[in-house]
Amino acid sequence: MKISQHVLTDIPSVIHLLNNYNAQQFDLHLVFSHKKYFEDENLKKQLKSTFENTILMGCSTAGEIGSKKVLDDTFVLTSIKFENTRVKKSVFNLNDNKDSRKAGETLAKELLDPDLKHVFILSEGLNVNGTHLIEGINSILDHKINVSGGLAGDNGNFVKTYVADLENNFISNCVSAIGFYGGNISTSSASYGGWDSFGIDRVVTKSIENVVYEIDGKPALELYKTYLGDLSSELPASALFFPIEMRESEHSELLVRTILGISENDQSLTFAGNIPEGSSIRLMKTNVNRVIDGAEKATQIIKKSIIKEPELVIMVSCIGRKLVLKKLTQDEVEAVTSSFDDDVFFTGFYSYGELSKQNGFSACSLHNQTMTLTSISEILP
Repeated sequence: MKISQHVLTDIPSVIHLLNNYNAQQFDLHLVFSHKKYFEDENLKKQLKSTFENTILMGCSTAGEIGSKKVLDDTFVLTSIKFENTRVKKSVFNLNDNKDSRKAGETLAKELLDPDLKHVFILSEGLNVNGTHLIEGINSILDHKINVSGGLAGDNGNFVKTYVADLENNFISNCVSAIGFYGGNISTSSASYGGWDSFGIDRVVTKSIENVVYEIDGKPALELYKTYLGDLSSELPASALFFPIEMRESEHSELLVRTILGISENDQSLTFAGNIPEGSSIRLMKTNVNRVIDGAEKATQIIKKSIIKEPELVIMVSCIGRKLVLKKLTQDEVEAVTSSFDDDVFFTGFYSYGELSKQNGFSACSLHNQTMTLTSISEILP
């Protein structure tokens, strides 16, 4: 693999680079950036021109990762040339979040092939049901095919996110996926949180998809506020510091769900992913050291599952982790980068949801508040 990476800090610099960039010499381009770069008319035209007839994957973020650093308001371009690996891109445009499962099914069917090894997904971050998206993908793909990715962000504004479509336009309501094919590609993915759960187990007694109305027969918001105390006056922002750990059944995996909104009218909580009725839940709280350790544990899981040091690692971390860690956010990135060889490239972004298989479970899931890693390398004869 040949990899080239550029980190740019303003629109004129990006236009200058792309105006002289030979994109055709690479097989795949990854772009993670602040959404302002996708809203500039001149840059939008330059992106289409530069990457014409090439495969461009990218999205807006809540923070970027490049050059082994946490970045803000930047444009990070990582270009990859494979020696003997085929890549293919597929895109689905959502009408609304009810299309989410159909999006997953359609993308998986279009990418499915006997030598498909890995699917990496970048999705619209707001107008999508991430749980249904992954259910659609899992319904088509064999569990031996690795799946990972993340939901786009918009710097914590929760207004509009962007994903690159087939014509290299960065648009809203788009879900994009790329397949990696062949016997020479080696990939792995892992996801880990690091939050502490506390309190007693409670049962969700009334919910519709990602909206929870009652917990243990009591209004969900009312009960949640009793945990937060004085911090309840700062909802929904303070909810990022107190996510929910959930398990659908005794034998299903533990998942973390972030609260995205509240309703005083019906006392409901709206989460980033579905929480079915009958699910067992516990409140979680922040422990900065354990959150950073979580990034290192995701790295350890990756290293145990690979047979060769990766050449590229894509990091997708939750915006909630960034808000909690603040100035220590760089520490979680360094916990990952310091565990690999010096010549490994790193890119990625802070997201509104992470997609990955979890240790011990064969199916991909939507996660919140995790550090999710995807490692890529080629093993040549």
